Amino acid sequence: MSEGDYMQRLSIKSWSEDDRPREKLMSKGKSVLSDAELLAILINSGTKRHSAVDLAKMILQKANNDLNALGKFSMADFTTFEGIGEARAITIMSALELGRRRKEQATEAKPVIITSKEAYNFMRPYLLDLAHEEFWIIFLGRGGKVISVQQVSLGGISGTVADPRVIYKKALELPGCTGIILTHNHPSGNPRPSQEDIRLTKSMKAAGELLQILVLDHLIFCDEGYYSFADEATL
Repeated sequence: MSEGDYMQRLSIKSWSEDDRPREKLMSKGKSVLSDAELLAILINSGTKRHSAVDLAKMILQKANNDLNALGKFSMADFTTFEGIGEARAITIMSALELGRRRKEQATEAKPVIITSKEAYNFMRPYLLDLAHEEFWIIFLGRGGKVISVQQVSLGGISGTVADPRVIYKKALELPGCTGIILTHNHPSGNPRPSQEDIRLTKSMKAAGELLQILVLDHLIFCDEGYYSFADEATL
């Protein structure tokens, strides 16, 4: 075999279209590609002696074909391979870091709140031992998954004011928000709702029905217990 024939065999461009990583991804989807083929796309091109896929296989072999081990490779580890300079090493390391972050986010358990007790326990770090009133909203998606928790107002010893327009503006800005739990504390230790608490709850419920973002509960938080509008059928 002549050197020209040998180089032609190494070139990915000379392969069958079904065997070329990029074309294979476009025609059959990313899931059918092997780890080496995906890595070869990042490498982009080979050397005179090795195709991009060959280089990818060599790199993976050094990592014992373990992607977690590959994610720990340094710039120096990658640049020991012929054809892998700093630019290609940075490309590979960036892709691996994105994969790690995606995995990290996917495995983060999103809290789920179904009951008033779960809402109370969820809010304890925010409202316990306060000497003044604060008003918070728990924003929920389908299945009671917590999307966000935000303070909407801060008051004095005797009360706080919550503006429905501000609350629903926040809810509408959160993708997937289908329900909210109103929650505020009573520093006095008495969890019974005031007339203003009742009025606000009714106002929020009516607005939520129009906007299809339902008020699921209004929790009045005290250090030793709570009042739930939903549990007391006053919602």
